Amino acid sequence: MAARMTDAHRRFLQVLMSNGITEGSEARKLHQHCCETDKVYYAHDKLDDFISTINSHLQPLFMQIRKGASEDDGRAHYAVVNLAETEVTKMASDYTETELELFRKTMDLIILSENGFASSTDILNLADQLKTKKMKKKEAEQVLKVFVEDKWLSEKNGEYTLHTRCIIEMEQYILSNYQDVARKCNICHSLTIQSQVCESCGIGMHLPCVRKYFRGQTEPRCPKCNEFWSCDTPGVSRMGSHSPQSSTLGPR
Repeated sequence: MAARMTDAHRRFLQVLMSNGITEGSEARKLHQHCCETDKVYYAHDKLDDFISTINSHLQPLFMQIRKGASEDDGRAHYAVVNLAETEVTKMASDYTETELELFRKTMDLIILSENGFASSTDILNLADQLKTKKMKKKEAEQVLKVFVEDKWLSEKNGEYTLHTRCIIEMEQYILSNYQDVARKCNICHSLTIQSQVCESCGIGMHLPCVRKYFRGQTEPRCPKCNEFWSCDTPGVSRMGSHSPQSSTLGPR
Protein backbone atom coordinates (compact mmCIF):
# COMPACT_ATOMS: atom_id res chain seq x y z
CA MET A 1 0.00 0.00 0.00
CA ALA A 2 1.35 3.44 -0.97
CA ALA A 3 2.48 5.76 1.80
CA ARG A 4 0.09 8.56 2.66
CA MET A 5 0.29 11.78 0.62
CA THR A 6 0.58 14.75 3.00
CA ASP A 7 0.24 18.49 2.48
CA ALA A 8 4.06 18.62 2.40
CA HIS A 9 4.09 16.24 -0.58
CA ARG A 10 1.39 18.25 -2.34
CA ARG A 11 3.23 21.52 -1.72
CA PHE A 12 6.48 20.04 -3.04
CA LEU A 13 4.75 18.76 -6.20
CA GLN A 14 3.00 22.08 -6.81
CA VAL A 15 6.27 24.04 -6.66
CA LEU A 16 8.06 21.50 -8.84
CA MET A 17 5.35 21.74 -11.51
CA SER A 18 5.40 25.53 -11.34
CA ASN A 19 9.20 25.64 -11.77
CA GLY A 20 9.30 23.26 -14.74
CA ILE A 21 12.65 21.96 -13.50
CA THR A 22 14.39 22.23 -10.12
CA GLU A 23 18.12 21.83 -9.43
CA GLY A 24 19.04 19.18 -6.84
CA SER A 25 20.19 21.50 -4.05
CA GLU A 26 17.03 23.59 -4.47
CA ALA A 27 14.91 20.42 -4.35
CA ARG A 28 16.55 19.46 -1.05
CA LYS A 29 15.84 22.90 0.39
CA LEU A 30 12.26 22.69 -0.87
CA HIS A 31 11.88 19.25 0.72
CA GLN A 32 12.95 20.66 4.10
CA HIS A 33 10.77 23.76 3.74
CA CYS A 34 7.65 21.74 2.86
CA CYS A 35 8.14 19.29 5.72
CA GLU A 36 8.76 22.03 8.30
CA THR A 37 5.90 24.21 7.02
CA ASP A 38 3.39 21.38 7.17
CA LYS A 39 4.92 19.81 10.31
CA VAL A 40 5.78 16.52 8.64
CA TYR A 41 8.76 14.34 9.64
CA TYR A 42 11.89 15.51 7.84
CA ALA A 43 15.20 13.70 7.27
CA HIS A 44 17.81 15.29 5.00
CA ASP A 45 18.70 11.97 3.36
CA LYS A 46 15.10 10.93 2.57
CA LEU A 47 14.36 13.08 -0.47
CA ASP A 48 14.22 10.05 -2.78
CA ASP A 49 11.74 8.30 -0.45
CA PHE A 50 9.70 11.51 -0.26
CA ILE A 51 9.54 11.69 -4.07
CA SER A 52 8.74 7.97 -4.32
CA THR A 53 5.63 8.57 -2.20
CA ILE A 54 4.52 11.34 -4.55
CA ASN A 55 5.22 9.14 -7.59
CA SER A 56 3.11 6.30 -6.21
CA HIS A 57 0.13 8.67 -6.14
CA LEU A 58 0.96 10.18 -9.56
CA GLN A 59 1.16 6.77 -11.25
CA PRO A 60 -2.61 6.42 -11.90
CA LEU A 61 -2.47 9.88 -13.51
CA PHE A 62 0.38 8.75 -15.81
CA MET A 63 2.74 11.32 -14.31
CA GLN A 64 6.10 11.00 -12.58
CA ILE A 65 8.81 13.10 -10.95
CA ARG A 66 12.03 12.17 -12.75
CA LYS A 67 15.62 12.85 -11.82
CA GLY A 68 18.19 13.75 -14.44
CA ALA A 69 21.62 15.36 -14.66
CA SER A 70 22.96 18.43 -16.41
CA GLU A 71 25.17 17.55 -19.37
CA ASP A 72 27.38 20.53 -18.47
CA ASP A 73 28.28 19.83 -14.86
CA GLY A 74 26.51 16.60 -13.88
CA ARG A 75 24.36 18.26 -11.21
CA ALA A 76 21.05 16.54 -10.44
CA HIS A 77 17.73 18.09 -11.50
CA TYR A 78 14.09 17.10 -10.98
CA ALA A 79 11.15 17.56 -13.35
CA VAL A 80 7.54 16.36 -13.54
CA VAL A 81 6.96 14.22 -16.64
CA ASN A 82 3.62 13.43 -18.27
CA LEU A 83 3.80 9.77 -19.34
CA ALA A 84 0.48 9.77 -21.20
CA GLU A 85 1.59 11.98 -24.08
CA THR A 86 4.75 13.09 -25.80
CA GLU A 87 6.17 16.26 -24.36
CA VAL A 88 5.94 17.98 -27.74
CA THR A 89 2.19 17.33 -27.53
CA LYS A 90 2.19 18.73 -24.00
CA MET A 91 3.86 21.90 -25.28
CA ALA A 92 0.93 22.45 -27.67
CA SER A 93 -1.05 24.28 -24.98
CA ASP A 94 1.76 26.84 -24.56
CA TYR A 95 2.89 27.49 -28.14
CA THR A 96 1.40 27.93 -31.59
CA GLU A 97 1.72 25.19 -34.21
CA THR A 98 4.25 27.34 -36.09
CA GLU A 99 6.36 27.75 -32.94
CA LEU A 100 6.19 24.00 -32.32
CA GLU A 101 7.34 23.31 -35.87
CA LEU A 102 10.34 25.59 -35.31
CA PHE A 103 11.07 23.74 -32.08
CA ARG A 104 10.89 20.32 -33.80
CA LYS A 105 13.20 21.48 -36.59
CA THR A 106 15.60 22.95 -34.01
CA MET A 107 15.57 19.63 -32.17
CA ASP A 108 16.37 17.88 -35.47
CA LEU A 109 19.41 20.11 -36.00
CA ILE A 110 20.67 19.57 -32.45
CA ILE A 111 20.19 15.81 -32.27
CA LEU A 112 21.53 15.14 -35.77
CA SER A 113 24.58 17.39 -35.26
CA GLU A 114 28.08 16.12 -34.53
CA ASN A 115 28.36 17.86 -31.16
CA GLY A 116 24.81 18.30 -29.84
CA PHE A 117 24.53 21.99 -30.76
CA ALA A 118 22.89 24.06 -33.50
CA SER A 119 23.94 27.58 -34.44
CA SER A 120 21.47 30.44 -34.29
CA THR A 121 22.21 31.09 -37.97
CA ASP A 122 21.19 27.56 -38.98
CA ILE A 123 18.02 27.72 -36.87
CA LEU A 124 16.99 31.15 -38.16
CA ASN A 125 17.49 29.96 -41.73
CA LEU A 126 14.64 27.52 -41.08
CA ALA A 127 12.20 30.34 -40.27
CA ASP A 128 11.07 30.91 -43.86
CA GLN A 129 10.93 27.16 -44.62
CA LEU A 130 8.21 26.28 -42.12
CA LYS A 131 5.21 24.45 -43.58
CA THR A 132 2.62 25.80 -41.14
CA LYS A 133 3.47 29.47 -41.64
CA LYS A 134 6.66 31.23 -42.65
CA MET A 135 8.24 33.19 -39.81
CA LYS A 136 10.35 36.34 -40.02
CA LYS A 137 13.82 35.99 -38.54
CA LYS A 138 13.12 38.65 -35.91
CA GLU A 139 10.03 36.71 -34.86
CA ALA A 140 12.01 33.46 -34.80
CA GLU A 141 14.64 35.11 -32.58
CA GLN A 142 11.92 36.01 -30.06
CA VAL A 143 10.51 32.47 -30.14
CA LEU A 144 13.97 31.02 -29.47
CA LYS A 145 14.33 33.44 -26.56
CA VAL A 146 11.04 32.14 -25.10
CA PHE A 147 12.20 28.51 -25.52
CA VAL A 148 15.33 29.41 -23.53
CA GLU A 149 13.33 31.25 -20.85
CA ASP A 150 10.97 28.27 -20.55
CA LYS A 151 13.98 25.93 -20.23
CA TRP A 152 13.42 23.85 -23.34
CA LEU A 153 16.63 25.12 -24.95
CA SER A 154 19.95 26.41 -23.63
CA GLU A 155 21.99 29.04 -25.45
CA LYS A 156 25.65 29.98 -25.21
CA ASN A 157 27.50 32.27 -27.62
CA GLY A 158 24.89 31.82 -30.33
CA GLU A 159 24.85 28.02 -30.06
CA TYR A 160 21.72 26.17 -28.91
CA THR A 161 21.32 22.76 -27.28
CA LEU A 162 18.54 20.98 -25.40
CA HIS A 163 18.04 22.14 -21.81
CA THR A 164 18.24 19.59 -19.01
CA ARG A 165 14.46 19.95 -18.58
CA CYS A 166 13.90 19.01 -22.22
CA ILE A 167 16.19 15.98 -21.99
CA ILE A 168 14.46 14.70 -18.83
CA GLU A 169 10.92 15.25 -20.10
CA MET A 170 11.48 14.21 -23.71
CA GLU A 171 13.91 11.31 -23.26
CA GLN A 172 11.48 8.60 -24.40
CA TYR A 173 10.22 10.74 -27.28
CA ILE A 174 13.78 11.34 -28.53
CA LEU A 175 14.84 7.71 -28.13
CA SER A 176 11.74 6.60 -30.07
CA ASN A 177 11.91 9.19 -32.84
CA TYR A 178 15.69 9.32 -33.37
CA GLN A 179 16.52 5.64 -32.97
CA ASP A 180 19.40 5.71 -35.45
CA VAL A 181 21.33 8.48 -33.69
CA ALA A 182 20.05 8.79 -30.11
CA ARG A 183 22.05 6.89 -27.52
CA LYS A 184 22.25 6.52 -23.76
CA CYS A 185 25.35 7.28 -21.72
CA ASN A 186 27.27 4.07 -20.98
CA ILE A 187 27.82 5.21 -17.38
CA CYS A 188 24.57 6.79 -16.12
CA HIS A 189 22.31 5.17 -18.77
CA SER A 190 20.48 8.45 -19.44
CA LEU A 191 19.96 10.02 -22.85
CA THR A 192 23.04 11.86 -24.03
CA ILE A 193 22.90 14.78 -26.48
CA GLN A 194 26.45 16.08 -25.93
CA SER A 195 28.84 13.16 -25.55
CA GLN A 196 32.31 11.80 -26.05
CA VAL A 197 32.35 8.69 -28.23
CA CYS A 198 34.74 5.75 -28.25
CA GLU A 199 36.47 5.58 -31.64
CA SER A 200 36.67 1.79 -31.41
CA CYS A 201 33.24 0.55 -30.29
CA GLY A 202 31.08 3.70 -30.59
CA ILE A 203 29.68 3.94 -27.05
CA GLY A 204 28.98 7.46 -25.77
CA MET A 205 29.39 9.09 -22.38
CA HIS A 206 28.42 12.47 -20.92
CA LEU A 207 31.45 14.67 -20.27
CA PRO A 208 30.75 14.80 -16.48
CA CYS A 209 30.49 10.97 -16.50
CA VAL A 210 33.75 10.75 -18.45
CA ARG A 211 35.51 12.95 -15.90
CA LYS A 212 34.16 10.93 -12.99
CA TYR A 213 34.90 7.53 -14.56
CA PHE A 214 38.46 8.35 -15.66
CA ARG A 215 39.42 10.30 -12.53
CA GLY A 216 42.77 9.04 -11.27
CA GLN A 217 43.44 6.91 -14.37
CA THR A 218 46.72 7.74 -16.12
CA GLU A 219 45.74 5.87 -19.29
CA PRO A 220 41.94 6.02 -19.65
CA ARG A 221 40.36 3.07 -21.44
CA CYS A 222 36.86 2.52 -22.76
CA PRO A 223 34.65 0.80 -20.16
CA LYS A 224 33.21 -1.47 -22.88
CA CYS A 225 36.01 -2.47 -25.28
CA ASN A 226 39.03 -1.47 -23.12
CA GLU A 227 40.65 0.42 -26.00
CA PHE A 228 42.51 3.66 -25.24
CA TRP A 229 40.08 6.60 -24.83
CA SER A 230 41.46 9.05 -27.38
CA CYS A 231 39.17 12.03 -26.69
CA ASP A 232 40.72 14.92 -24.80
CA THR A 233 39.04 15.05 -21.40
CA PRO A 234 39.41 18.31 -19.44
CA GLY A 235 40.28 17.63 -15.80
CA VAL A 236 41.77 14.18 -16.47
CA SER A 237 45.57 14.02 -16.51
CA ARG A 238 47.29 11.41 -18.65
CA MET A 239 50.63 9.67 -18.83
CA GLY A 240 52.11 7.13 -21.20
CA SER A 241 52.98 6.92 -24.85
CA HIS A 242 49.56 7.78 -26.25
CA SER A 243 48.82 11.38 -27.23
CA PRO A 244 45.27 12.61 -26.69
CA GLN A 245 43.34 13.74 -29.72
CA SER A 246 41.99 17.27 -29.90
CA SER A 247 38.44 16.01 -30.38
CA THR A 248 36.22 16.41 -27.33
CA LEU A 249 32.72 15.66 -28.57
CA GLY A 250 31.62 13.11 -31.11
CA PRO A 251 28.44 12.12 -32.88
CA ARG A 252 26.07 10.23 -30.65
